[in-house]
Amino acid sequence: MTADLPEGLQADEGLATEIRALLAEHAGREGPLLPILHAVQARFGHLPAPALPLIAAALGLSRAEIHGIASFYHDFRELPAGRHVLKLCRAEACQAVGGVALAETMRRTLGIDWGETTPDGRVTLEPVFCLGLCACGPAAMLDGTVIGRATPDRLTEAVA
Repeated sequence: MTADLPEGLQADEGLATEIRALLAEHAGREGPLLPILHAVQARFGHLPAPALPLIAAALGLSRAEIHGIASFYHDFRELPAGRHVLKLCRAEACQAVGGVALAETMRRTLGIDWGETTPDGRVTLEPVFCLGLCACGPAAMLDGTVIGRATPDRLTEAVA
């Protein structure tokens, strides 16, 4: 599985070289698309747009198929995340114990909406639909660490 730059692709050769190396690591695997996308995101912090046609060409898929898969899964991102990723539970159990108010306060405090990053690159805010802390809601996750009984003060302090 090797990929050349598709015609018209505006990718620097450094990016193309790194993508080719990630593709080579998955050569011969059955169903390699998701592992490749995860590897690209792990390397770059997001899925760079010029990488997707390279992946499509290597796997014999269309760009639309790659985009469809990448946009279907919420953990894949088109742009780099902030230094902190704050996920707030939007499930019913957390909503019932103040999750809606927590979300509105954090959106207002950070000055961003869902899926956005603060202008200083400090925090990306994402919705998540259950963190498994239903008895300790409202729940949040900051940089992979779950926080039960989250409050605006605790979260604001944590991302400062």
